Amino acid sequence: MLKSLYVLNYALISELNIAFDAGFSVITGETGAGKSIIIGALSLILGQRAEIKLIKEGTEKCVIEAEFDIRNHALRDFFEKNALDFDEKNCIIRRELTAAGKSRAFVNDSPVSLNVLRDLSLRLIDIHSQHENLLLSDELYQLNIVDIYAKNAAVLNDYRQSYFDWRKLDDELKTLKKTAEKQLKDADYIRFQYEQLENARLSEGEQEELEQEQRLLNHAEEIKTELHRAVHLLTDEQMNLSLLRESYNAVNKVQNYASEAKSWYERLYSSYIELKDVADEMAAYEERIAFDPERLLQINERLNNIYSLQQKYKVASVAGLLELKERFSVDLLRIESFDEEIEALEKRLSEKQLEVENKAASLSDSRKSAFGAIEEYLINQLVKLGIPNIQFKIDIHNLPGYTENGRDEISFLFSANKNRSVQPIAQIASGGEISRLMLSIKAMIAHKSGLPTIIFDEIDTGVSGEIAHRMGDIMQQIGKDIQVLTITHLPQIAAKGRHHYRVYKDEHSAETETRIIRLTESERQHEIAAMLSGKTITDAALNTAKEMLKNSD
Repeated sequence: MLKSLYVLNYALISELNIAFDAGFSVITGETGAGKSIIIGALSLILGQRAEIKLIKEGTEKCVIEAEFDIRNHALRDFFEKNALDFDEKNCIIRRELTAAGKSRAFVNDSPVSLNVLRDLSLRLIDIHSQHENLLLSDELYQLNIVDIYAKNAAVLNDYRQSYFDWRKLDDELKTLKKTAEKQLKDADYIRFQYEQLENARLSEGEQEELEQEQRLLNHAEEIKTELHRAVHLLTDEQMNLSLLRESYNAVNKVQNYASEAKSWYERLYSSYIELKDVADEMAAYEERIAFDPERLLQINERLNNIYSLQQKYKVASVAGLLELKERFSVDLLRIESFDEEIEALEKRLSEKQLEVENKAASLSDSRKSAFGAIEEYLINQLVKLGIPNIQFKIDIHNLPGYTENGRDEISFLFSANKNRSVQPIAQIASGGEISRLMLSIKAMIAHKSGLPTIIFDEIDTGVSGEIAHRMGDIMQQIGKDIQVLTITHLPQIAAKGRHHYRVYKDEHSAETETRIIRLTESERQHEIAAMLSGKTITDAALNTAKEMLKNSD
């Protein structure tokens, strides 16, 4: 339940800190006093859109903070799922808005997104505004009421899982058919590209080898000339190789006498052998090299073909061409197997659709099973609320297709007169009748929804007298099990509350301020008397107020 509300620099509120109790509480005040400001502040806690104009003029930041008692409301999983600190007893939700347009939300001092804030607050509090009366004519809203009463959340979630799986398979099939249609059109071109690369008989590393051989053949004469010269220089008796041989022979003669000479001899001899091997290899290589114009022509043609393919397919290597060929091969294989893939996916889709149909039927049955109890409850309540000839019926029929809520379209049909057939609520019910019907619905689902707190914002619009008394009785009854706060202009309802708060404008300070106070028993009598007789409170009004409070229990 809502334990307290703190408001700083919001609209006409500089600072407000008010505590709330369990049971049924009423909030009263003159029109324009600022009751809607309190509701607006609470709406920010629910994650509604924040506007800069809500910040009190002349200040930089507004803060709304609400503390909730969450014992016995099974919220641990929600907190753990969203990585939030969990306190078994209390939960503090804070919303901050700066003049610079920044909005931040916190749960137990941990920053959260507005989506998380909304998910949490919807488990803690329901604010019924006059705008929500308009929702009563919305068929999805009516469907939600039936689902809450039927307590079929598990059945609905199970259906939705199958429904979304079915939609996903349907999307996959549409995409596959579209791809198949496109690729079938492109099949001849893909096959031509594949065959072109296949006929090229490319091999990994081929381009590099051919380019190397091409360079060698293009410079064959130059290579032969230079290698011949190098071999001649190394092997000529007057060149260094001959001198090197004389050097290691000279050292060989003295190595028996000088210990260092052995190392010198080995190194000189090794150098001689290495240079001789190099000379022999170059000589042999030079003999093998010959300019071959026919082979060069073949290489140039092959490389030109490779370069042409690379340019056409916009790749830089033979490896890229081979990879592309493999991709064409895969595309061709898939084109050939599209019929099988489509057939398999159609089979899976058909099976999933049958599953959706069965689960939708179970969902529909769960709803229908609740119709009788809903109709009976609402008729009984509305008779008590002054509509003795009430007719109320829930109509259901199938939609053309399936939605995430099943295949049911539900309509609440209503008539307040014997001689008039039931029609959709929006077409026939007056404002006062809608208020009474909405209160009855809220009373019906209050326990089913598991909400700890419900706030009614002038749900009594369009009623008065004895009907107002009875509406107060209903809210008082709801308040025995959950926390109920109602904003009202009716003294009959105000007298029913266990606790009474008054919202007023303070004109005595330097600027107009909205304030809220909790009334004592004596203050309640004066407030209700004022609601009965206006600004001039008569003794008769005071006595009536006293009697109303006495009889409210």
